[in-house]
Amino acid sequence: MNIKVNDNVLVLTGKYKGKQGKVLATFPKNNTVVVEGVAIVHKHEKARKANETSKIVTEEAPIDVSNVEIVCDKCGKATRVGHTVVEGKRVRVCKKCGAVLDKAYAKKAKKAAPAEVKEEAPKKRTRKRSQKSEEANKEAPVE
Repeated sequence: MNIKVNDNVLVLTGKYKGKQGKVLATFPKNNTVVVEGVAIVHKHEKARKANETSKIVTEEAPIDVSNVEIVCDKCGKATRVGHTVVEGKRVRVCKKCGAVLDKAYAKKAKKAAPAEVKEEAPKKRTRKRSQKSEEANKEAPVE
């Protein structure tokens, strides 16, 4: 399951189609997530003590993971999740713009990107025979 708590998601199907919300809880065994403001249900709570009152409580119900897509913070579009390795750690990436979706590694990825741009020019290739002859010339005393 590629969706984690505090991700911003877009609902793709159902009564709440097109609504965006934050993921409050994930249930990987059931393959479901609870999204803020989506799938609102009413529960009746009975008073358990003498000084309590009965009430109707509204809360979010879990929906299937296949009905939501992550919204990228950088491009603002709903996207599938790709994976890449940043500093030896596998992180989630936006498939549309390539931005890192894991907030903990987003800062590290930004710092690492400029370092990759500063590449050195490739070294001049020389044959092994010419290297040996140059070394022999340097070692031989010049008269």
